[in-house]
Formats: sequence, C-alpha cells, structure tokens
Amino acid sequence: MSFTLPPLPYDENALSPVVSAQTLSFHYGKHHQGYLTNMNKAIEGTDLEALPLEDLIRRVAADPAQKGLFNNAAQVWNHTFYWNSMKPGGGGQPTGSVAELVKDSFGSYDELKKQLLTAATTQFGSGYAWLVKTAEGKLAVTKTPNAETPLTDTSVTPLWTMDVWEHAYYLDYQNLRAKYAEAVIDNLFNWEFVEKNLAS
Repeated sequence: MSFTLPPLPYDENALSPVVSAQTLSFHYGKHHQGYLTNMNKAIEGTDLEALPLEDLIRRVAADPAQKGLFNNAAQVWNHTFYWNSMKPGGGGQPTGSVAELVKDSFGSYDELKKQLLTAATTQFGSGYAWLVKTAEGKLAVTKTPNAETPLTDTSVTPLWTMDVWEHAYYLDYQNLRAKYAEAVIDNLFNWEFVEKNLAS
C-alpha cells in the first residue's frame, strides 16, 4: 500500500503574504509530492509498505544502505509537520499552560523567539529549526540539517518546526532567511499544534 500526500490544513493562499501562494504551490505540490513519490517507489513490494510512516523512518534511520529512503521518508514527515506548525492569523505569545511552560523553560517568550531565530539562521545549508519537549518535560530549541528529524531521537518529542531549506522562502525573501523566519514566528506560529503535540 502506497502512502498518499496529506492535504494542506488551509488553502494555498491562506498564509500570504508571509508565505505566498506561489511558494506554497511549488513547495507542497512539487517538493513534498516529489519526496512522497520517491519514497513510494523505494518501498514498493517490501515489508516497509505496511509500516506507519514514523516507524518506517525510525527503522531505516541508522542504516547507511537506506539513506536515500530515509531522506525521502523523513522529508515527507517533516513537511507535513511543517504545514501544521503554521496557521493563518497565528503567531504571538502562547497562553495558559503552554505560556507557563515557555517561561519555565526559557525565562520568557522573547528568549524562546531569540533561540528559534538563532537556530533558523545558523543552520548551515538546508534544514529545520525545531521546538521540542525533552525527557525532563522542558521545552528546548534545536536544529537539524537536510532531512534529519528529532523523530529519530527517543529523548525528545517534536512540537513545532520551521523549514529553512531555500525552497521554503527564496521566491518570497530571496537570501533573507532571517526575515522569513521572524515573519513565520510572528504571524503564523501555530500554538494550538504545540498544545496538541504536548498532550499526545
């Protein structure tokens, strides 16, 4: 059984002007779809077809012979997670228990934002900035190169991500990655998605 592309949680123009409809159309319809197509070809006729995507990624992550499959499968998962990390009219500071957890973990929302921006802008080349929950129950910021994902790290739980591959922002921001990152945090950050992941 092959995997299918999950629908976007909003219309392609819903994140504009922070992320334009043109960017979303190429990013989702070409890049995300391309990773999915490559993954399905690689697992066709194997026992990996029957696995949930998360289990498939964890199964092949440490196998150098499966690096191509890992890259495509992880990118399928990372992109779906990224789409859900944003929402129209998002951004701003969290409220309730999440706000308390942010304060406890970082001291302030401003410090969390600073760390996210640093992770996004200092990731050399392609990759992602992440908000995760540690095994101790605290929030932490991390970054990963290329297709790597905290999904393969049993000591953390992914809560939120920002794609900093060039195809995520170049049509809208050219080389201004920091401007893109701040715009996403300020205007699209989906705190409800963080709450959902904390509860799961």
